[in-house]
Amino acid sequence: MDGLTFLQSAAKAKPRPIYVLHGDEHFLKRRVTAALRTLVLGADDDGFGLSYRDGTSANWAEIHEELETLPFLSSRRLVVIERADPFVTRERPRLEKYFAKPSKTGVLVLDVQSWPANTKLAKLLPETATIVCTALEMRKLPEWCVQWCAAQHGKALSASAARLLVDLIGADMGRLDQEMAKLAVYAGSNTRIDTADVDQLISRGRIENTWKIFDLIGAGQTGEALLLLDRLLDQGEEPLRLLGAFSLQLRRLAQAARLHSQGESASAALERAGVPPFGRKSAEQQLRHLGRPRLDRIYDWLLETDLGLKGSSQLPPRTLLERLVVQLARKR
Repeated sequence: MDGLTFLQSAAKAKPRPIYVLHGDEHFLKRRVTAALRTLVLGADDDGFGLSYRDGTSANWAEIHEELETLPFLSSRRLVVIERADPFVTRERPRLEKYFAKPSKTGVLVLDVQSWPANTKLAKLLPETATIVCTALEMRKLPEWCVQWCAAQHGKALSASAARLLVDLIGADMGRLDQEMAKLAVYAGSNTRIDTADVDQLISRGRIENTWKIFDLIGAGQTGEALLLLDRLLDQGEEPLRLLGAFSLQLRRLAQAARLHSQGESASAALERAGVPPFGRKSAEQQLRHLGRPRLDRIYDWLLETDLGLKGSSQLPPRTLLERLVVQLARKR
């Protein structure tokens, strides 16, 4: 079952003796775990029935004893094993026996990265107890933001504001939720959050710094662009957020290049691509500097950098961003 689907139906579900949360989206895992706590222990639980264990050191005998022992003033116990992959590897035979005949008093939650469906252990668990917690595709995130903001923060987030938010923050659902919470407070008594709110609260400083870097890129000043990037990172800017701001401008440039190749003037193409009036002269210079071959590779470079920042590369985040800047700024 998908994690978001589970969250929508959790209030009406009946507790199961075992759950497996697998995937790499920690925000969804936290939300699902919180929903399971309410489902298993009730909304007013005092925490006595809840236990967290680290899967790198968890001992089966202790885990099993907890699952079979009722907590004080509670009808169930919830045992959550975090980072449970090594625990599952060590205790697979015992877990297979337990899955076949689980405790009637305890609920076991295994938080894992990987859960191959072809294993005996996975086949012993029904689909409704296997909860997939993976990030949504980038193209689906704006729609999710609109729905999540309404359901969790009580505000109507416009579609354009949601797209800008995703462009700026990236695919991290936890950070998107945090920024929506800030926007909801910022909106005050207003029931709607629009693009101007996102621009004012989140993007203003980041866009200004991004424009400075892209001015240097458009001028082919690689060294100066790298110095500014390093300064921003040293000041605490997070790499994924910087990439989000870069992505916003680079996607605009790629779209403008396509429109220009279809016969539109450069200024009209930049306007349609969403480049603000104050940035169009600089953007024209950036288009000329990059040239068609590099503009055609923009999306590949962005995807490569995004995946690298999320763990697919052994290079440090700073190096990945510096490589992107060099690819863009070096002269043809």
